Amino acid sequence: MKIKEIIVVEGRDDTAAVKRAVQADTIETNGSAIGETVLDQIRLAKQSRGVIIFTDPDFPGEKIRKTISEAIPGCKHAFIPKDEARPKNGRGIGVEHASSAAIREALLAVKEEMADAPAEISAEDLLTAGLLGHPLAKSRREKLGSILKIGYANGKQLQKRLHMFQITREAFGLALKEILQEEAKND
Repeated sequence: MKIKEIIVVEGRDDTAAVKRAVQADTIETNGSAIGETVLDQIRLAKQSRGVIIFTDPDFPGEKIRKTISEAIPGCKHAFIPKDEARPKNGRGIGVEHASSAAIREALLAVKEEMADAPAEISAEDLLTAGLLGHPLAKSRREKLGSILKIGYANGKQLQKRLHMFQITREAFGLALKEILQEEAKND
């Protein structure tokens, strides 16, 4: 599988994992303190071939994703679920630990930022769905992010991410139904 866009990853181990899974070029941020030189490389890459941000599903990875998105709007995003990004020994989390199949799946489900379109899902919808202010809210948000391929988002960021990636009310409802059915089976 060949990827046209340049994939932004955190480090060389992520690059190695991506290159084992697909044919692609990468830009490494080398941590969350992204310098202007790296941002300039990403800007140029976005103009020439497009960019896919593919960072670890953890706080530093989200910080990198946010920094790039704010500096360079309109990037594409790939997300890997936390359970797919853990090594067999259970220590650490990151793209570098994911299987080639999980990396390909994440890259096939790329989401594009679309901040200009109207939001379909309100904060009230999130409350009603038990994604905010509910004892199972965090778990439900993790599952929702995995099902919709938009990654985990905290309560404040979930509505923004649903809007940014133009998740429809229908897709949201189907994902929520799947989550609630799974919870009912486990009771």
